[in-house]
Amino acid sequence: MKTTLQFTLFLFLLVQLQVHAQDKSISTSVIGNGDPVLFLPGFASDATVWDSTIEKFSVTNQCHTVDYAGFGKVAPIEFPWLPTILEDLKTYIKNLDNSNLIIVGHSMGGTIATWLAAQPDLKIKQIVAVDALPCTGALMMPNFSPDNLAYESPYNNQLLVMDNAGFEQMAEGMASGMATSPEHQQLIKRAILNSDRKTYVYGYTDYLKMDVRPLLSNIKIPVTIMGAGQPYGKDMATQTYNNQYANLKAYDLIINENSKHFMMMDVSEWFHEQLSLILAK
Repeated sequence: MKTTLQFTLFLFLLVQLQVHAQDKSISTSVIGNGDPVLFLPGFASDATVWDSTIEKFSVTNQCHTVDYAGFGKVAPIEFPWLPTILEDLKTYIKNLDNSNLIIVGHSMGGTIATWLAAQPDLKIKQIVAVDALPCTGALMMPNFSPDNLAYESPYNNQLLVMDNAGFEQMAEGMASGMATSPEHQQLIKRAILNSDRKTYVYGYTDYLKMDVRPLLSNIKIPVTIMGAGQPYGKDMATQTYNNQYANLKAYDLIINENSKHFMMMDVSEWFHEQLSLILAK
């Protein structure tokens, strides 16, 4: 009888642990030794976008990579999606408890990095925002208001019911504009197609609603912005970044005129050179 009760208790605890694991909005891995660097991917990307970067910097740094729920191999979670990710990342950084932590974020990951840098209770040395804006929604919508964005919308509903062929065609078109190499375009496309459809649709609404601009004045640590000059050119990119980061007291802006959105892929050698200089500060 005692053995049966113990086994039943074991099964109960096992189920509880599995449920808890499924509720987590992020999955992390660590490789290398040295001062920690947290690499955050963009929307609909997984940690593999940093593979060549991790291969280089794990020799000198402890590299932390993140996958978001609904992307990569991480199970989806309930909504709201992005606010849960933000809180889980805050907890992760608090548990890391290292004043030398540097955060490198691409696209949405860079938006998250600026939000984390604005939090008063986190130990972060500096952040690097890779082709990332504090409010992507404001760039896409002239009269931007997060209150006007909702999960239930004609556009979202269209994406949810779109057949696989149509969704693949859309993903291919998006990927072609975000990287130059056909090989890299295929990687981006595959990540989109492997995403949980509901997370892709509703999660993007969460992303567009996110506006870190009012919090930028709270950031006291160094910020480096790496911007892609393609497809609109260096002058337009510079203007966009300066407008969006106007509330940030100080930052270094580096534009690569030849790169598209996925800079770590498009201009990997240049990207790694710049990151080496930043990490050495």
